[in-house]
Amino acid sequence: MMKSASDLASLAALLADETRAAICLALLDGRAWTAGELAAHTRVAPSTATEHLHRLVGGGLLVERRQGRHRYVQLADPSVAHLLEDLSAWLEPQQDSARGLRAVTANEALRRGRTCYDHLAGRLGVAVTDAMTEAGLLDQTRGFALTQTGLGWLTGTLGLEPEDLRPGKRPLARGCLDWTERRQHLAGTAGAKLCQKFFDNSWVARIGSGRAVRLTLAGQAALRDLLGLSGID
Repeated sequence: MMKSASDLASLAALLADETRAAICLALLDGRAWTAGELAAHTRVAPSTATEHLHRLVGGGLLVERRQGRHRYVQLADPSVAHLLEDLSAWLEPQQDSARGLRAVTANEALRRGRTCYDHLAGRLGVAVTDAMTEAGLLDQTRGFALTQTGLGWLTGTLGLEPEDLRPGKRPLARGCLDWTERRQHLAGTAGAKLCQKFFDNSWVARIGSGRAVRLTLAGQAALRDLLGLSGID
């Protein structure tokens, strides 16, 4: 018990620093970043960012990957993303009236649509999840699961490979509490493959270099045809 308490305290300490928290939130976009990019993002010196990254890697929240002369870091696995998103959902929403115009615009973009590590979140992610549930593709009455109809829709209509949706260490479908909408969106393997399909088909596009995404005209048409969704921007 004492060891568990110590471990929990150590984990909390990793996220108790604002710079380290900002680094982790930036990495929720699912991509790998360099130390220099994260230093610029968090507005700290490169040496300071490197020190924080060493602590986060040592604590198991991040992993380091090398490609040639370049070194990148990213979240260790999807469970870290779920942890960060769940913690964010505990926070009270900030009042945009006390923020600058740029911050308000960026915050609203995140609320409309974003990536949560490797799946869709925000109003877009929740709307897609709700539409899939209403269409009988997802079952939220007994937990959070894909139906047989949903599996057929993903592999047939959307053209996902059946082997990509086989059970593994990661849940096929998992509900992830959305920190802006305070409702669940689809995560797990199915959520990740669905998000990748949206990007591959150019149904969504990133806004700048962050996590925010926007639904393209092709995406609006696809959601209308596939799920009967309209009025989403």
